[in-house]
Amino acid sequence: MVHGLEAGQNFYQELFGWEYRAGPQQLGPYVRAVAEGHEVAGLGTKASGRQLPVAWLPYMASDDADETAGLIREQGGTVAVGPLDADTAGRMAIASDTLGAVFGVWQDATYPGLGIAPEGVRGAPVWFELITRETASAAKFYESVFGYETEPMGPDATDYLTLYRDGVAVAGIHGVGQSLPRDRGPHWRTYFSVEDTDAAVRKVRELGGQVVREPQDSPYGRLATVADPEGARFSVIRTERSPR
Repeated sequence: MVHGLEAGQNFYQELFGWEYRAGPQQLGPYVRAVAEGHEVAGLGTKASGRQLPVAWLPYMASDDADETAGLIREQGGTVAVGPLDADTAGRMAIASDTLGAVFGVWQDATYPGLGIAPEGVRGAPVWFELITRETASAAKFYESVFGYETEPMGPDATDYLTLYRDGVAVAGIHGVGQSLPRDRGPHWRTYFSVEDTDAAVRKVRELGGQVVREPQDSPYGRLATVADPEGARFSVIRTERSPR
């Protein structure tokens, strides 16, 4: 959700090479982003009066958005928008967990798999990570609402849990304690695949964005954290492209 949709489209088109298709307009002007022929994300105009962050939000899949909204409330979360129909595409809601991290709920109709692209597609999201104070209470919420299973990263790891659905790793929860920025609070971070992390960081600066964390190597690929010109933070990571 952005204030300037056209400017936002231009930024991400230059950075990731996205193309755009018209999307549901329930929350205002909205487009779906396409990378290498796959719909991978959406950008919408932030409506005045709605207390929604200028941020990237992951949408959790649901078979019944209304039922999921009820579970969110039962577990102490908040439903800020919806559930409501998104034209004929599906049914959606925007909510927050018990610690205030905002996320979406999506019930598929005509656009199954939005945001899911084959491994190796550049400009597609490849990981979602909840940055919060500690993992235990957050894990209980997402386990109860969405049926995720959790597993610690390892005996020597920091406070980090991986979320699984049907045996597939889908996201992580990172507890950072007092290192959590006071001005941001708990939040979800999206990682996008790029060909060259350092080149992507240079492009972000060139396009008027900011670099939050400079490129560094990790066991999963070279990554960096950046923000677009409106302040929406996300990470970019270079991973190996799968042979096709």
